[in-house]
Amino acid sequence: MSGPSSVKDEPITDKRQLVNYIEQGGKPESDWRIGTEHEKFGFRLDDLRPLTWEGEQGIGALLEGLTRFGWQRVIEKDKLIALLREGASVTLEPAGQFELSGAPLENIHQTCAEVHTHLKEVKAVADELGVGFLGMGFQPKWRREDMPWMPKGRYAIMRRYMPTVGSLGLDMMTRTCTVQVNLDFSDEADMVRKFRTSLALQPIATALFADSPFTDGKPNGYLSYRSHIWTDTDPDRTGMLDFVFEDGFGYERYVDYLLDVPMYFSYRDGVYHDLAGQSFRKFMRGELAALPGATPTMTDWADHMTTAFPEVRLKKYLEMRGADGGPWNRLCALPAFWVGLLYDTAALDAAWDLVKDFTREERNALRDGVPKHGLKLPFRKGTLRDIATEALKISANGLRARARKNWEGVDESIFLTPLIEIVEANETPAERKLALYNGRWNHSVDPVFREFLY
Repeated sequence: MSGPSSVKDEPITDKRQLVNYIEQGGKPESDWRIGTEHEKFGFRLDDLRPLTWEGEQGIGALLEGLTRFGWQRVIEKDKLIALLREGASVTLEPAGQFELSGAPLENIHQTCAEVHTHLKEVKAVADELGVGFLGMGFQPKWRREDMPWMPKGRYAIMRRYMPTVGSLGLDMMTRTCTVQVNLDFSDEADMVRKFRTSLALQPIATALFADSPFTDGKPNGYLSYRSHIWTDTDPDRTGMLDFVFEDGFGYERYVDYLLDVPMYFSYRDGVYHDLAGQSFRKFMRGELAALPGATPTMTDWADHMTTAFPEVRLKKYLEMRGADGGPWNRLCALPAFWVGLLYDTAALDAAWDLVKDFTREERNALRDGVPKHGLKLPFRKGTLRDIATEALKISANGLRARARKNWEGVDESIFLTPLIEIVEANETPAERKLALYNGRWNHSVDPVFREFLY
């Protein structure tokens, strides 16, 4: 989740400003970039407990330790809550899930190098503190009440509001981790095509990256429990956005959707003002009782855009949000998968051909069924694995056509290898962990912290 936005703080006087804000994201193909974000669970090596912000083994100490690598501190009310460096940031999710928001990069080789550098730096400090990090989609051992809360104002507001709109919102905040990639578009038509294609294919990513089969130390009946959690978090700001596939969809239609998403807060004068459940439309008319007479600025709008959580999210770029967190090689695989599908014209055409005849009912059935069944989810005359196999072939062709090679002459398709292995075995990461749980781990999740430590 994001911190306060840094955009030009001009007053909003007309809806057209909001449309223009998104439109400004369009850029020529030569300027398209790749921004990868991933979250991970921190824990103490001695007792596996999650990290609080305070203390010698705390998140605050970890952030401070990372400043030796040139990261600049971000302070909120005297607390170190984030770091910045060369277009990238390290931020905290509500329970201290540690997130790298990578810089906009030109190819997946650079992305993977960035991930490697980050994990190396984190491990250097973590080893000194006696802590470790785990990449999975859901906290496998600790209960909701065992999870700490980070000292960030927006999270206090969301913590109060979440239980009023869904039963799993607090689990989403405190016990989930994801990996996502942010990708560019050239203009409105390109955005629409990429949005529709990636939204229809998002269940494929959920299946390939499914890695959250445990809750409170036991199997939970799902392969991606993280994905399931979003179905009961907040119906006003989640889901498959069926309107994206309707005729006439574009920037303005997405703005209308966001204007109907209830607010969380307004950040002004260094304070998060609780506006949970309030209407941004009323805010534009100066009709909010909590801020009498106040009207929003573009900073408020940029912040508000971060509080919608659909499977694909539009800002000045598109965010692919369907995947569970995982080990470092899958952190490189996720951006490779989507770049291959969306950044080559022939691949994008082929990907759209793969999904363009999916009905609304089929798209939603895939989204609702994949958290439990993964690649084995029945679809038409086969299973989701069949679609995943074709999507990976298209992605690999797209990456080869891009021909972005490393110093050894290897193109970006190499990063799809972990996903190809998953499809060929017809076994998700979650199913592999369940086999270990029922076998060598002797019905304990504790070994996952040791065997899958970053």
